[in-house]
Amino acid sequence: MKRISLETERLRLYLASQAEMEQFIEGQTDRELIKAYQEMLDGYLAHPGQGEWYAIWMVTRHDGVQVGDLSFKGLNEDGSVEIGYGIKAEFQGRGYAAEAVTAAVDWALKQAGVLRVEAETEPDNTASQRVLAKCGFVPNGIIGEEGPRFVRKHYQ
Repeated sequence: MKRISLETERLRLYLASQAEMEQFIEGQTDRELIKAYQEMLDGYLAHPGQGEWYAIWMVTRHDGVQVGDLSFKGLNEDGSVEIGYGIKAEFQGRGYAAEAVTAAVDWALKQAGVLRVEAETEPDNTASQRVLAKCGFVPNGIIGEEGPRFVRKHYQ
């Protein structure tokens, strides 16, 4: 597996190993999150050469405290990847989400075959929509399963 690690001013984002993902899933209590994280692990196992597009990326401060996580939902043939992210409640409102998403999206857009990164939020999740706006995403006019979709394109 590729060992990818991204550093920002306050954060380190890194690709979790299979063992780390399994341990992380075991520590969850919310059924929906368990299902989502298990889907990430399954995708990671099913695409051994493209694990970075399925795995859980841990988001930690430089002191090692995990503040959240993010993931991509596969690299699609049309050059799009979708990103999902979450910051633990006790660390929200400190700019960690925007810092992590910016780093991950900047990295993704430099990868071969990636033309755009997409995201979807609940219609009333204004905090997440603000994060996406700060990270250069714009609404694309499509309503997905969860709500409005946003896109950030590769700048040529």
